[in-house]
Amino acid sequence: MVSAPDWPSNRAAAERLVRQAAGAGAGLVLLPEYFCLIGHADRDKLELAEDAGHGPIQDFLAALAAELGIWLVGGTLPVRGAAEGRVLNRSVVFAPDGRIAGHYDKVHLFAFDNGRESYDEGRVLEAGTEPVALQAGPLRVGLSVCYDLRFPEFYRAMMRPPCDLICVPAAFTHTTGEAHWELLLRARAVENQCYVLASAQGGTHANGRRTWGHSMVIGPWGDILDELPEGEGVVMAEIEPKRLDSVRTQLPALRHRKL
Repeated sequence: MVSAPDWPSNRAAAERLVRQAAGAGAGLVLLPEYFCLIGHADRDKLELAEDAGHGPIQDFLAALAAELGIWLVGGTLPVRGAAEGRVLNRSVVFAPDGRIAGHYDKVHLFAFDNGRESYDEGRVLEAGTEPVALQAGPLRVGLSVCYDLRFPEFYRAMMRPPCDLICVPAAFTHTTGEAHWELLLRARAVENQCYVLASAQGGTHANGRRTWGHSMVIGPWGDILDELPEGEGVVMAEIEPKRLDSVRTQLPALRHRKL
């Protein structure tokens, strides 16, 4: 997606894309980080914040998952936390009956300053505290968000037992994404011997920010199975249990871990 500063237009785009993916046979769909809003200022997301479990964004996602009968990982949305004037950047997972199956609050908060671009999520976000993996039908799915990608030990913590799929909704900057996005995604797939699904913001937004995009699905051998460089669209691939078993049997790295 290339999300805008207003929820209604983002809702329409998200619904269109989720329906497109489900219509093509997807059983699990992942939206990008901040699919619901990329505002003109960091604090814009405070006005869109919802209580845990209910609100216009969560109710929309629940209804869509139930109607289409899919697992829907709602990218991220702002949820009110304990800290005044801050929100949690939460990824909520909806089961095919519309119930909330689990959620993850972004642990690692992005900060970057190269003299031309400056970001500090800690000004508005409250950090989560722990990694999360859950069962989504036949798949064990690990949840992460954007900047988490730079912390390999974070993914190791969710790999007992191993995940079949890791989800990475993101809004990587163009600068950092061009340098490191694909490299980090493929590394996480290879070292954890699992599929990685990365749904990203990709394009120039109304606030002037340019995100890197390159949404992709990566196999457990590090091969890119589908990719969309920029703009609005869908990437898809089939998760093959036999492929997971083959990689982990031929190269039993997960069993060789010492830490």
